[in-house]
Amino acid sequence: MDGVLIDSEPVHKRAKERAFAEFGITISEEVYDSYKGRPDATMLPEILRPLGWTEEQIRELSLRKRAIYEGIEHELRAVPGAVGFIEWAAARYKLALATSSTKRNREATFRLLGIGPQFGAVVDATGHSRPKPDPEVFQVAMRELGVEPEECWVIEDSVNGLRAAKAAGGYAVGITTTFDSQMLLNAGADRVIASFQELQSLLQSW
Repeated sequence: MDGVLIDSEPVHKRAKERAFAEFGITISEEVYDSYKGRPDATMLPEILRPLGWTEEQIRELSLRKRAIYEGIEHELRAVPGAVGFIEWAAARYKLALATSSTKRNREATFRLLGIGPQFGAVVDATGHSRPKPDPEVFQVAMRELGVEPEECWVIEDSVNGLRAAKAAGGYAVGITTTFDSQMLLNAGADRVIASFQELQSLLQSW
């Protein structure tokens, strides 16, 4: 969802930067990039525990980041072509949404984009426990759709997401909304696309 259907990565990053800054912490671009496609519940403890932070302190920063994000989420925009592609694809394929996002953020995205009924399966952070690059979120989605891995195309924008897609046994398609094509190929993408229009053309010719 994030970075594929909705251009949320910059908004999440800005919220994290502001929250970290309030607590006197600066995070490098390299570290931010390494956590794209992974939830805050994974990122924050992995960064803050080595700094000696307690669980309560981590929770306090997490709540602050969430509050900042919710205050600026009105800036979120759909990835160009995403909604039209979903409507087109839903008439031809079984669709699932598999995201590390919280249920609250996933529902907010559905409302913003006017989507939801098109998906035969929806898996968010409440439906799996192991974050990408673990394949669990995709395995749950495949099971709920009633399809085999080799029947599935997984559309991902992040390195961790593509690794998870490949580990789940799907055909991994990288979209260059977050990383460049070479990084996506290096992560294991079977194909790389630059837009949903290109994805639709690819499927029509498959």
